[in-house]
Amino acid sequence: MPLIPSPWTAGTVTGALLAALLIAVGSYFLGCFNGAVIVSKYILRNDVRTHGSGNAGLTNFYRTFGGPLTFVVILCDVLKAVVAVWLGVQAFHFVSWPGLELYGKYWAGTFCLLGHMFPCMFSFKGGKGILSGGAVAIMIDWRIALVVWGGFLVLAVLTRYVSLGSCWAGASFPFATWFVYHDLVLTVLAVFLGGLILWKHRGNIRRLLSGTESKFTLHKKKKKEESQ
Repeated sequence: MPLIPSPWTAGTVTGALLAALLIAVGSYFLGCFNGAVIVSKYILRNDVRTHGSGNAGLTNFYRTFGGPLTFVVILCDVLKAVVAVWLGVQAFHFVSWPGLELYGKYWAGTFCLLGHMFPCMFSFKGGKGILSGGAVAIMIDWRIALVVWGGFLVLAVLTRYVSLGSCWAGASFPFATWFVYHDLVLTVLAVFLGGLILWKHRGNIRRLLSGTESKFTLHKKKKKEESQ
């Protein structure tokens, strides 16, 4: 059953479209505040994208720099996703139609990830979206987060391939969404969001298949290597 009853009024449609536009723009720019790039480029004065895989993500940052600033990266990437989804809920709530808040969560989360992956202020070279995407999943529904995070942690811990867990997260998100809500629009958004994560991990998928993917270690490595 669809989450939004009918009929729609002209005021509701106009309000929903305006809310969607504002949240798309706001969430994208929130996503652009990439923790790994900000910390490495402006605090350490050594852009993480010039090391390892060139990816502006948590794993590459930790492998390259390590240290307590890793927690600053985590905090930045989680908080921006939390704020984006929260704003999505608030904006769609003011449209005053039951169920729109959930659409606001998915909509805001999708554009936040787009900003994280393709930040306009950092030459469109961002991260792969796992940390921010995981925060979005938690904000959406604990059941979806359990599937996404549960599979990620099991695969990452057992195999030490963070990318394998990341691929699970991207692939499982739309299936978990359909299982929980049975809503076509939400599932389409989830497919797009999960597809973005898989597309950003296409290099990791190739290395996993060829057996050349790097395994994660808690010790910072000195040499340059392929990373998340």
